[in-house]
Amino acid sequence: MMRLVRAEWTKLFTTRVWIGLLIGAVALAVLSTVLLTAFAGDSQGGVGIPPVGTPTFEQLALAGPANSVVLMLVLGVIGMTQEYRHRTATPTFLTTPHRGQVVIAKLVAYALVAVPFAVVVTAVNYAVLAVFAGSRGNVPALTGDNLRVVLTSALALVIYTVIGVGLGALIRNQIGAIVGALVYLFVIEALIRQFVGTAYKWLPGGGLEALTATFQGPDVLEAWQGGVLLLGYGLVAAVLGTFLAVRRDIV
Repeated sequence: MMRLVRAEWTKLFTTRVWIGLLIGAVALAVLSTVLLTAFAGDSQGGVGIPPVGTPTFEQLALAGPANSVVLMLVLGVIGMTQEYRHRTATPTFLTTPHRGQVVIAKLVAYALVAVPFAVVVTAVNYAVLAVFAGSRGNVPALTGDNLRVVLTSALALVIYTVIGVGLGALIRNQIGAIVGALVYLFVIEALIRQFVGTAYKWLPGGGLEALTATFQGPDVLEAWQGGVLLLGYGLVAAVLGTFLAVRRDIV
């Protein structure tokens, strides 16, 4: 199994895709935190943004990395679907006839890769926040609920990477899987959040908000429940993806 995991790392790090996704993830997290800090204490569209130094502001700012889950999802999708896009699935499955082992190796490899990615994103986000918020008189402390938000935001990045691998196994077309994921995250979930708040809390986005932090959104689950919900989605995606990869023909 470790041989397969190392092979996946070799495939990933011999391309430049991971560099672009990591830079993009850092940029998204930092941008959201900078904008939140810049407008802290103002009223935008009738919704007041908490002032710098308040617990709500600090938790929202420290949850900035959660805005990068979409790119970690894309990382997982690419990790799985590149085998089909570049026509390397056949030699891969011939080398390792047990397809389930290949999918499991991808899940393990990308989950482990997502850990240092998450560390980098959360560390850079906190560094920028400390400078920016510090210039306005307060540097968030990494204790209590603040530390929990930092850790859970990093965990969310790892979980979404696993979900991406499972999604890639379900929808083998790379462009189709990525576009479908983007439409779901930015259109379908947004509509459900707006009009069916009670259902939204059971979706991945609702679980993400519960796990990290939310600002005047619909009712969400407890933090631990949101974490369990997200882990459940990751597990279901992994199991279904593995099952279909084993049973479907390579085309």
